[in-house]
Amino acid sequence: MAIQRMDNVLIVVEDLDAVIAFFVELGMELEGRGPVEGRWVERVIGVDDVRQEVAMLRTPDGQGKVELAMFHTPKAISPEPRDAPANTLGLRRIMFAVDDIEDVVARLRARGADLVGELERYEDIFRLCYVRGPEGIIVGLAEQLR
Repeated sequence: MAIQRMDNVLIVVEDLDAVIAFFVELGMELEGRGPVEGRWVERVIGVDDVRQEVAMLRTPDGQGKVELAMFHTPKAISPEPRDAPANTLGLRRIMFAVDDIEDVVARLRARGADLVGELERYEDIFRLCYVRGPEGIIVGLAEQLR
């Protein structure tokens, strides 16, 4: 077998507290947070003089994880454009299954998030939307209807 599972997705951020609060509001649980530095991490990621703070969040079922990293040194590089549209090459969003999509959207909006497009229904199977949170992070939300 080539892989066992997908372990986590990394998002590099500038405001670690704000992004943690966003994902906790979404329903994720903070698993841990702390500094990461040293030659071992520099060799793994191919960047010298690394000093960062990392937080790991997990979904309530324990299966999915999001790792957040805030670089103290070297400073993170901003992509252009910052709020890239959905057809931009590269990783665009992380999708989460939710119980009540309208409740989740309302709670995230209270934290400053905005809908990217609209909340839509796909046949009688899902209600779906994209939400842009802090630092332009896009999460997809899917509420299964049957």
